[in-house]
Amino acid sequence: MDVPRDMLWSGWGDPARATPLPDSVVTLLRDLLGVPAGDAPPVALDEIAVPESRLPEGCVDALAGAVGGAEHVRVDAESRIRHTRGKSTPDLLRIRSGEVSDAPDAVVLPGTHDEVLAVLKACAEHGVAVVPFGGGTSVVGGLAPRGAGAFIALDLRRMDALVSLDPVSRTAVLQPGLRAPQAEALLRARGFTLGHFPQSYEWATIGGFAAARSSGQASAGYGRFDDMVTGLTAATPEGTLDLGRAPRSAAGPDLRQLVLGSEGAFGVITSVTVRVRPVPEATAYEGWRFPSFPAGAAALRRLAQDGPLPVVARLSDETETAIGLADPSAVGTSSGSAGCLTILGYEGTPEEIAQRRAAVRAVLSGLGGEPLGSEPGERWEHGRFNAPYLRDALLDVGAFAETLETATYWSRVPDLYAAVREALIRVLSGAGTPPLVMCHISHVYAAGASLYFTVVSAQGGGEGGNADAAVKHWEKAKHAANDAILAAGGTITHHHGVGTDHRDWYAREIGPLGVEIVRAVKRRVDPSGILNPGVLIP
Repeated sequence: MDVPRDMLWSGWGDPARATPLPDSVVTLLRDLLGVPAGDAPPVALDEIAVPESRLPEGCVDALAGAVGGAEHVRVDAESRIRHTRGKSTPDLLRIRSGEVSDAPDAVVLPGTHDEVLAVLKACAEHGVAVVPFGGGTSVVGGLAPRGAGAFIALDLRRMDALVSLDPVSRTAVLQPGLRAPQAEALLRARGFTLGHFPQSYEWATIGGFAAARSSGQASAGYGRFDDMVTGLTAATPEGTLDLGRAPRSAAGPDLRQLVLGSEGAFGVITSVTVRVRPVPEATAYEGWRFPSFPAGAAALRRLAQDGPLPVVARLSDETETAIGLADPSAVGTSSGSAGCLTILGYEGTPEEIAQRRAAVRAVLSGLGGEPLGSEPGERWEHGRFNAPYLRDALLDVGAFAETLETATYWSRVPDLYAAVREALIRVLSGAGTPPLVMCHISHVYAAGASLYFTVVSAQGGGEGGNADAAVKHWEKAKHAANDAILAAGGTITHHHGVGTDHRDWYAREIGPLGVEIVRAVKRRVDPSGILNPGVLIP
């Protein structure tokens, strides 16, 4: 996949792929959700003034010495803007308005593990915080440190190699700055695939996948990214962690799990050893319709628990199906469909795929499913990375669009689904911005599943495009949804991560003793508190 090196600074992805909303969708937003008429374009990049750097005297020289030259330390305005925050809707609302008060004071690009160690040493000596930066795709405030003072963005793009491939063990050692399409291309040239395709695939990095416990769209067949990691190396202010001598071990607690999901708070991941698989001979996708979300969820549960389980298994609720969000590039081009759309994907030889599809058909037909053929699945596969571009188009016309996700056991799915929807609708409607709330199941397990919600509404906070007011307007709904998730027995995040947005609810989820444990780890590996301060650690 040929994509630019840098993402659009004020939105998602490749600017050349931006697509305006159809007039029919704009009309629907005005009539149904009360989105005010008029466009809301971002300010121009060259009109944004970044704060003066707060780096102490001598720090830039020390950083340049750590990474092999001043050309790898960037202090220009554009570099700092492009490394400001992540890609949540609140992040985008603020940067589109030109608000970059929390821009990093410099962007530093190390090329090796030892250079990362040297950067951490220099920053600890100068009292400067460090925010590891991969693809910049965080949607939970993971790139916005709190109370940090001066800080740098540690951009790992120079560390982008396939270090080694073991075809016998079917493992590969990858550096953290490898973008997912690069990693996949390098592996496929050798006949292997990682099989990890989250919606952030085009822009996210290997290090980011590990740091946030990413989950890809083919997780039913390949597992989550943390399932794929058999070893890793991390640089900390206190030295190197080199973890994972074998696929499994009984040698005490698995310290890999401390680093996986740690979001840069315990160290900077500098390499990962991952499980890979041979490139499948063929792939196939198909669609099914179920009369209701509970009926579709019961069908996915049956496949997850008793098989046969496809590689991709996702179910949209009635609203998401009617809007057509399973194929974002086609939103607004049709009147939508009744029931709930299920997308299934298969891999293997043509014979294996045919056998598995037939077995799945027998199960789903007996559970009230209606086969829709290959077309819905192929449309989804073709447009599966388009949803973030749709969000940009919604922001351009003054609407608000955001996502949140969770996971729980199958027995709790109905109550969790209802509770989160009720919380979002109640708070946003009560504030004068009735929302459209959509949901899908995209990751299934024998014991449970994830729920992924998409919310569209007017921005709120008054007229005039006030970004701070719109963000505060959304925060009330987000907090209510977070409360509902925990009250209904869900986890605060399945794959987006904790960041700063979920930190308080993470503390409630793990309890006081759990909080003390993660704080103790933080104190040991990062005694000066320079690693991503305010992120993850309660």
